[in-house]
Amino acid sequence: MAVFDGEHIRFSFSQLGSAFGNAVKPTPLDNGRLLTYNAALADELGLTTADIHSESFRAILSAEAPLAGRQPFAMKYTGHQFGQYNPELGDGRGVLLGEWRDDKGTLWDWHLKGAGKTPYSRHGDGRAVLRSTLREYLASAAMRGLNIPTTQALAMATSDTPVMRERIETAATLLRVTESHVRFGHFEYLFYSRQHDALRTLADYVIARHFPELAEAETPYAALLQEIVERTAEMIAQWQAVGFNHGVMNTDNMSILGQTFDYGPYAFLDDFNPSNICNHTDYTGRYAFNQQPAIALWNLSALGYAFTPLLESDVINDILGGYEHHLQVAYSQVMRNKLGISDAQQGDSELFNALFSLLESQRVDYTLFFHRLSHITQDALLSAKTLSQFNDLVSDADTLTAWLSEYHQRVAAHDDNTRLTCMQATNPKFVLRNYLAQQAIEAAEQGDMQPTHDLMRVLADPFRSHSGLDHLSQRPNDDEKDLTLSCSS
Repeated sequence: MAVFDGEHIRFSFSQLGSAFGNAVKPTPLDNGRLLTYNAALADELGLTTADIHSESFRAILSAEAPLAGRQPFAMKYTGHQFGQYNPELGDGRGVLLGEWRDDKGTLWDWHLKGAGKTPYSRHGDGRAVLRSTLREYLASAAMRGLNIPTTQALAMATSDTPVMRERIETAATLLRVTESHVRFGHFEYLFYSRQHDALRTLADYVIARHFPELAEAETPYAALLQEIVERTAEMIAQWQAVGFNHGVMNTDNMSILGQTFDYGPYAFLDDFNPSNICNHTDYTGRYAFNQQPAIALWNLSALGYAFTPLLESDVINDILGGYEHHLQVAYSQVMRNKLGISDAQQGDSELFNALFSLLESQRVDYTLFFHRLSHITQDALLSAKTLSQFNDLVSDADTLTAWLSEYHQRVAAHDDNTRLTCMQATNPKFVLRNYLAQQAIEAAEQGDMQPTHDLMRVLADPFRSHSGLDHLSQRPNDDEKDLTLSCSS
């Protein structure tokens, strides 16, 4: 269809030069066909149902045809994986198809994952499987529904192509869209390979494409690094507040836009466990839930080091030095929203810490606790009926009563309707628990997409009830909790 032929398409990143990657020819899927798509995102991009179901889109999604007749591009980057620098990274199973301009003039990268081998595939086959593709499709929708910055998945294709992992699986592709696929690792690659002119070109490109207002700053590169630091801190604050564990925070999985990027062995906490590890290859707990704020700073420091050809070291260190304050301010604000507290007071951190101690010691379901609390009026906070609502979550009623008493005093001067409205808009009823994602995957592998459609419906609006689907908010059974996954999950 004409919509995919030209006027909406640009290819600016691939035109930066050979230092930034390679033009590639994807490997088509066998009998590739549309499996599912995000209708709300399609609408945001200006695509109709007819566009999505067209033969042109099917061919693009199945890696049979390029976007607007232009050759796809595999991006080159490197990065630190589990703290060790790896120079051999890059788009090993994905290609940048081009940049789509929507009706508002916003440019979106279209990136096809699972499109076959590239120069950066190393020993891999360049394929993605239905299992991992569906997990990313669902996770990006979940984060978008929670108002947490994220890449998004427009559509998935399935196929008749077999892929060997631990077993024979079905090859799939995922069309990921976001304003930028530039990672911390892009800057690291150009720095460590001593391509400093190209490093400056990349920084100029990022400013011109994503932060044009920074071009007017006294020191644009310092302003760029500051922007990345602040966006990353705000993203991490939101991860921690909602109980999201990324699982593999390598620098090549960190977006310069402060978006949640590259979903692999992620998890939303079930029982509150600050030391939760969701990646079964993370033997040291480097990427445990409670390590994410520190790892983000470590990653930003690696990015700052890559900026040394552009900025003086003392400038970089000053910018990095502001990360923890910015994180704390952002996190405190989100936590106050979760508790419906409209003003900051000196004792708030003690109130938060007492709650986290309760949640950890009692292994309380993180999402359900906050959601239930967000529907209890001040007058009812200390009632026997309220305590009974937490019987299945908290075994120590005395500790809960003590904390609720402190909380009751803290919000006594608040307007109750305002408090509850804030809490109900902040504390989701639905999150993408791993057992739900696994159920959707197993059904999809048998050709049943209804569980996926049901999840997409509740995840798009996770703060309210959904008729006939409230069972998707239930806590998992013991054998469904704390699933650990691999990077290929």
